[in-house]
Amino acid sequence: MKRKFLILALMICTFTFNQINASALFSGEDEYILAMEKPAAPVDGLQGIYQKITYPKIAISSKVEGKVYVLVLVNEKGDVDDAKIVKGIGAGCDEEAVKAIKKTKFSPGIHNGQPTKSKLSLAVQFKLS
Repeated sequence: MKRKFLILALMICTFTFNQINASALFSGEDEYILAMEKPAAPVDGLQGIYQKITYPKIAISSKVEGKVYVLVLVNEKGDVDDAKIVKGIGAGCDEEAVKAIKKTKFSPGIHNGQPTKSKLSLAVQFKLS
């Protein structure tokens, strides 16, 4: 019985995840390429993003930890055009992750040897020490 429930729950999660991926989070998102020769990346690495984050006070007092998943649209100059939460943890962490990502400079994605608009997903970890 437990196994049947687990399989059913897994199927529902997979279906829901595929539905989220099938629909665009942004209008005009189809202009941004996902697969390319060299994907966009933060110039200072993920550490550069973490340095821009201030752990929200409400998250600290509520002991909220976890990963915030963000879809990022980077233009051909390496600037962030937009960022949206795909899966968040709340308590101000989602907004803080987006704010830090929008302040970050990226190396643009390269497709057919040319800088191009690209999209990537980032996981920002919030962990209390």
